[in-house]
Amino acid sequence: MRLPAQLYRQFDADPARAVPGEGYRGWHTVEVDLAPAHTALVVMHAWDCGAPPDYPGWRRAVEYTPRAAKILAEVFPQMLTAVRASPLPVFHVVGGGKDYYSHLPGYKRAVRLAGPSAAPARVSPDPVYEKLQRLRTAQGSPGAHNTADIAAGFAQLDFAPTARPIGEEGIAENGDQLAALCRAQGINHLIYTGFALNWCLLMSPGGMVDLARHGCLCSTIAEATTAVENRETAREEREKQQALWRVSVEFGFVFKLHDFITALPPK
Repeated sequence: MRLPAQLYRQFDADPARAVPGEGYRGWHTVEVDLAPAHTALVVMHAWDCGAPPDYPGWRRAVEYTPRAAKILAEVFPQMLTAVRASPLPVFHVVGGGKDYYSHLPGYKRAVRLAGPSAAPARVSPDPVYEKLQRLRTAQGSPGAHNTADIAAGFAQLDFAPTARPIGEEGIAENGDQLAALCRAQGINHLIYTGFALNWCLLMSPGGMVDLARHGCLCSTIAEATTAVENRETAREEREKQQALWRVSVEFGFVFKLHDFITALPPK
């Protein structure tokens, strides 16, 4: 399976410049070979978040949901149809605090393979810690006036219709389970899609940080994800560009949707 991929040439900084990093050569295209027997598509946190009027506080705090809805409607159907017609398996990473997946055979398989998972031992909070956390919620993110809507939205969480697992596709809720699915099927390269690239796909359980520690290459498809943006970056989606750069220099490759689908071999 041969296709173009994007890499960022993080070399060479030029000490003679006022800003040495401006010597870096930047994005370029390379031809790569992928082994279908050792590569999987990951669909992470591709959720049905309800209709926009249902939870207005959630939409006020999480600005990327309209972009995610567009990707789920326009990209996911063709992408998943093509991958499911190829040898590449599809894995799903779930989360959000609501159990919308434990009855599915793919999740039961992941649990059997990984065994019991222990939550990290937490440090003890004190009154100052709790006060600081309340301050962050009220004055940082997501805003105290939005928390009720966010909690109500997460309480109804489910797979988005276009991203629902079929058959026995593997379903993991943490890195140990996803790594167990990888080991069982000989997978060492995961191509992540879903939401959001610079947040959950990077840091949440089962994300790139977790799976890189298990030895996996972690790549992404640029059109099949978006990022958490802020006021200064949202118009140009600069946080997404930064996140694609991070994937390239730290975890794997960046693929374009057309190139990826075109290169898929038949099952």
